[in-house]
Amino acid sequence: MRVAGLFVGKVEDGGFNAAARQGFAALEAEHSIEILSDLSFDKDVLIEAGTRAAASADLVIFIGGQGDEAADTVASSGGGTQFAVIQGSVCGPHLGSVCVMQEQSAFLAGVAAAHLTRTGIVGHVSGHRVKPGLLGRAAFAAGVTYAGTGAKLLTGFCGSQDDEGMAEHWTAAEIRAGADVIFTMLNASRPGAIRAARAGHARLIGNVSDWTSIDPVTFVASALARIDLAVVAAVASAEQGTLTTNIRVMGIETPAVVDLALAADVPAKVKNAVSAATMALQGGRIGLPHGYEGPEFTA
Repeated sequence: MRVAGLFVGKVEDGGFNAAARQGFAALEAEHSIEILSDLSFDKDVLIEAGTRAAASADLVIFIGGQGDEAADTVASSGGGTQFAVIQGSVCGPHLGSVCVMQEQSAFLAGVAAAHLTRTGIVGHVSGHRVKPGLLGRAAFAAGVTYAGTGAKLLTGFCGSQDDEGMAEHWTAAEIRAGADVIFTMLNASRPGAIRAARAGHARLIGNVSDWTSIDPVTFVASALARIDLAVVAAVASAEQGTLTTNIRVMGIETPAVVDLALAADVPAKVKNAVSAATMALQGGRIGLPHGYEGPEFTA
């Protein structure tokens, strides 16, 4: 099968895109893979890229919920090419979505943050206001509340997943406002948040990959979401003819897909709280919200 992957921003971003690229790498032995990267977060740009990729591919995969509108538009134009959106919310003729429920690990991150904070204030910084990011923020906020510690939340979207300066500015602002544990749902901009955390003596919670193994001094936890497995699942579904039948969801029922990694210095009582919340999620005893209605932080 000829498969094209479309990426907004850099592929090697140390985050969501890099994880997705690992999925394509795992497919290279059996499939022809084409990667289109450094695309801007612009619907017309994504439509043009999707149309161009469809001319020579059997399956075009948009990486990230940013591709929802563009994929829907291109798929509706007809032709035999199939389309998929990773973390998408679209489905129809020739079009499907495969989603890793990163909001579940974001919820666990909220539980951990609320138990770890010493100031009583936790933070959240993300980039684009796309559906997966909004769901992740809502789940993190719900986790903070679920923990029952009374921790206050500062939350905001800096406007870019890839601008280090913006991430550093927003993270530093939340630290000045009292946050000492901050959940960063970022991609290539993460080094900016790391610099701010080190300068402000705060700890970060990462996302997608295990940042506690990369930088255990800065990262106290990381909300894992195996986006690479979603890419592999999308290709398998396209081959089986089941891609467009529904939106496929992969979640915490499979720990290899969704989980919360904790640094070695996390106290046992926090680990126990996260473990209990994990089991509650797996047992269906916790329902995650679809939105957040609390106050927004402005840097």
